[in-house]
Amino acid sequence: MSAPSAAGRNWAGNVIFRAPRFAAPTTLDALIELVGAARAVRAVGSRHTFSALADSDDLLVSVEAIPGAVTVHAERGTASVPAGLRYAEAARQLDAAGWALGAMASLPHITVAGAIATGTHGSGDAAGSLSDAVVALDILRADGELVAVHRGDDDLAGAVVALGALGVVTRVELSVEPSYRMTQVVDRGLAWDAALDDLEAVMGSADSVSLFTRWVDPERIDQVWRKTRGETAPAPLSGAHRAGEAGHPLPDGPAENCTDQTGAAGPWFERLPHFRAEFTPSHGEELQSEFFVPRDRAVEAIQAVRALGPQLQPLLYVSEIRSIRADELWLSGAYGRDTIGIHFTWRRDEPAVRALVRVIEAALAPFDARPHWGKVFTADPVALAGLYPRWADVAELRERWDPRGVFRNAQLAAWGL
Repeated sequence: MSAPSAAGRNWAGNVIFRAPRFAAPTTLDALIELVGAARAVRAVGSRHTFSALADSDDLLVSVEAIPGAVTVHAERGTASVPAGLRYAEAARQLDAAGWALGAMASLPHITVAGAIATGTHGSGDAAGSLSDAVVALDILRADGELVAVHRGDDDLAGAVVALGALGVVTRVELSVEPSYRMTQVVDRGLAWDAALDDLEAVMGSADSVSLFTRWVDPERIDQVWRKTRGETAPAPLSGAHRAGEAGHPLPDGPAENCTDQTGAAGPWFERLPHFRAEFTPSHGEELQSEFFVPRDRAVEAIQAVRALGPQLQPLLYVSEIRSIRADELWLSGAYGRDTIGIHFTWRRDEPAVRALVRVIEAALAPFDARPHWGKVFTADPVALAGLYPRWADVAELRERWDPRGVFRNAQLAAWGL
């Protein structure tokens, strides 16, 4: 087994990144030299992962120290972004230039390349995952060639959510739009029956909607966070009441860590994420899982999880339910279907969590639930292959791009990738 590298631990503290060598080059030329001389390479981003996905038998590399700025291409509605830039900084630079992203994840602390490689997302019926905004990638291959892949190229749909298996992404081109303002409000006590009788109406009641629950109250949902474009906040959902003070998704979490929930309008990048960039996100010492189910089976899937409530509660901090628009990215959780994500934030007891995740996976199996690649799950290669229609194409693409397996590691192999 490789020794722990200088890359240290993941942000939650449950994973030690293992590699004989760690490098954070400050130039693209230095990166090319390092990768070309290595026998095995993995890239690491903001370390917001819960598996050994970044482990390497030789070199673990970060591109965060390679300088670069966001460049807007107004004529085609895109922006070129350094792969190692965090979304918070990318958003600030975009907004300063009068542009915006259509979606952001709950955490703005994550790097652009790491987020898109694992299919990370926010919420919104009209919003795709962060990966779905990609129109081009620059990828450094093991042979030292820097390859640009563009929308319209046959390989892009397999190269975006690729888990680092094709090479090191150095730059990303994203779809952007003119800057806008948003409000955010929190409603409490929405009845489960009302939500599930018309889930479409609830999830469509704002541009971005998140349902937070601990599965404790059998009658009501704890919190509904709604983010709406424009200057005017929406009225409370029928049967719910508007929160009278700022809060946090976790019961004992500090409200000051979260973005404004008062209904006051503000910049898009200060409303779309749940957490403010200047604070450490969430609990820190926790684990996370998420499963993506087809939108048209979401009510049944949520009911199946509700039935597990008593089993979940001893290990669970909170769950979040979000919506993601369908895309055509081969390893995306939203590939080919509008999707509902059911997310779990767990106490850091890994053996117990893994055992409970197996129970959840079994309960959601009838709904073809796909796991979030960056979270905790236990599905084997046979189960995973059955969930992704382009699974064989993923293998062919990886073999063609990386025939020596330089970017493959034990975690990918364990998933059959």
